[in-house]
Amino acid sequence: MLSNKLSASRWIHELMKDLDTEIACVRLGNVHVIAVSSPTIACEFLKKKDDVFVSRPISMSSYLISGGYLTTVLVPMGEQWSKMRKMISKDLLSPIKHRWLHAKRMEEADNLVRYVYSQCTTTHNGSNNNNNDEGGFVNLRIAAQHFCGNVIRKIIFNKRYFGEGGKDGGPGYEEIEHMNALFTLLKYLYAFSVCDYIPWLRGLDLDGHQKKLKDAMKIINKYHDSIVEGRIKQWKEGKKTEAEDLLDVMISLKHPNNNSLLTSEEIKAQITELMLATVDNPSNAAEWVLAEMLNQPQLLQKATEEVDRVVGNGRMVQESDIPKLNYIKACAREAFRLHPVAPFNVPHVSLSDAVVSNHFIPKGSQVLLSRQQLGRNPKVWKDEPHVFKPERHLKDDGCDVYLSEPDLKFLSFSVGKRGCPGLVLGSTITVMLLARLIHGFSWSTPPDRTKVELVESETDLLLAHPLVAIAKPRLPREVYLFD
Repeated sequence: MLSNKLSASRWIHELMKDLDTEIACVRLGNVHVIAVSSPTIACEFLKKKDDVFVSRPISMSSYLISGGYLTTVLVPMGEQWSKMRKMISKDLLSPIKHRWLHAKRMEEADNLVRYVYSQCTTTHNGSNNNNNDEGGFVNLRIAAQHFCGNVIRKIIFNKRYFGEGGKDGGPGYEEIEHMNALFTLLKYLYAFSVCDYIPWLRGLDLDGHQKKLKDAMKIINKYHDSIVEGRIKQWKEGKKTEAEDLLDVMISLKHPNNNSLLTSEEIKAQITELMLATVDNPSNAAEWVLAEMLNQPQLLQKATEEVDRVVGNGRMVQESDIPKLNYIKACAREAFRLHPVAPFNVPHVSLSDAVVSNHFIPKGSQVLLSRQQLGRNPKVWKDEPHVFKPERHLKDDGCDVYLSEPDLKFLSFSVGKRGCPGLVLGSTITVMLLARLIHGFSWSTPPDRTKVELVESETDLLLAHPLVAIAKPRLPREVYLFD
């Protein structure tokens, strides 16, 4: 693992291709790692035998990120996981809370449009381009990632900025530092660290992962801790009595004996995990969708025609429009399928010996579902699996399209007891991000190129180079003048 030029995840994928298999066992140190690329086998693990494979591994990254296993997604099976999972589903991400937070999400959707509008109506020398004839350059990675960051900060902290923000309505230094730290955590959460498989190497940090994770956590804590501690103090002193955001909700939760349900450390750790779960999938999908559309303009035209038909040109897209935006949702599904944000899911751990698809799986094995190979499996996706085709997700009967994939033909929100409780929130953020960008602006490649280079980064599955495109407002000017 230390000397291999390929990352461990890519090495496992190459091994499975060479062996022409949909399930493989790789022994890393003292751990059996089971990699799976078949939806049928994946469903057997996570649906038929969910009770056996419901736990999570003990790892250096999950321990640091979860505050010592105080959260939900990264926590092994046990009382802490049950407590936090119930709290998340019932008190934070319930349908009632989703409706309660609607105004905050829409405020950030408007701020997204304001930011892009400011970018495409300003010339390179900083002067105002009132005619909008040429449009302006927009870094879609920045726009997408910081929209997601703004939404989750707004619904948790009731604020989009930690500092003053950018003069153009975009992120300031604090938000950029915060977002970079979150993506550093995500990068090393999904990485293979040698100390997780050879325990006696713990503490040596041979691959440097531990230092990078600790440095990123220091940045996260720098921004989060003072807000959480200050808010707890307000509640204790009676200066705050009504909840305005999810932080207030977590602080105000009580045991039957009227003691606080959550400690300050549990709240801090869970906030970090909520942010990690919110910023990656939607922003990555949006960037890849726009990149694919710039290379296939007919796809952008179809999406634009759909949103014009549903919304018109006299207002912005609202969440109530989402059920009718099936083509845009199909584009998001196709991005989840073809361009996943990570090579594997968070590992599942077997609590006992089991037999899956006629294979013996020892207790303690770590099961990895390959996001890349599930979504590109030629036995499942027979029509050019490596080509971006949103139409493959549209239903002949015109029924609604959903971003979840319960049959695990690709991984978006997973299934079973470890399925993502933020399905509705994640779907809403993804579709609103795409719909607002497509409806509000026309998009084209910069003049010095005709195609976007659709190449994955060597270190992760994001585009190798952030997508920069030319945006021009396409609606009447008054539509962009929010109250």
